[in-house]
Amino acid sequence: MAETAKPLLIKRYASRRLYNTETSDYVTLEDIAGFIRAGREVQIVDLKSGDDLTRQYLLQIVAEHESKGDSVLPTNVLTDLVRSYATNMQSVVPQFLSASFEMLREGQSKMMENFGTIPNPLTAMPGFDAMRKQQEAFMKTMMGGVPGWSSSGPAREETEAAPGSAEELAEIKKQFAELQKKLSKL
Repeated sequence: MAETAKPLLIKRYASRRLYNTETSDYVTLEDIAGFIRAGREVQIVDLKSGDDLTRQYLLQIVAEHESKGDSVLPTNVLTDLVRSYATNMQSVVPQFLSASFEMLREGQSKMMENFGTIPNPLTAMPGFDAMRKQQEAFMKTMMGGVPGWSSSGPAREETEAAPGSAEELAEIKKQFAELQKKLSKL
């Protein structure tokens, strides 16, 4: 485990070939994606300049998967990301995405631990309520002053349903769809 704490160093040569410094062989983008899926952190640097190229190559891996039909990012999310580069939201988006993915990872981990011990694993997903509140706070900050958006977030009916019930899930889906529509209009 101590070995995986240190990022795998990949060097890019002038020929654009990628060299794995641990195994002393050349690797492809798909190999790098495999390392990442296996839980390994990678760092890709230009051999000559020493520039860190990790973000550039990670974006290239995502783009290749998306172009092959392995769609994870809906078009409206991609559109909102592009829009965020031209607004003052640019400074907030990375922190929001990072925190959301961290909560997702933690929630998945806990859900898998609890999967066999409880009837409805969604009810035990830790951080679900915190993630919802964080997203509401983010939207409140981001959407302040936008017509049609109240300072308390989207209108929401409180339900008497049990946590994780079909009614609550339907309400969450409805709120998410409304939020996507409002984001798309920005």
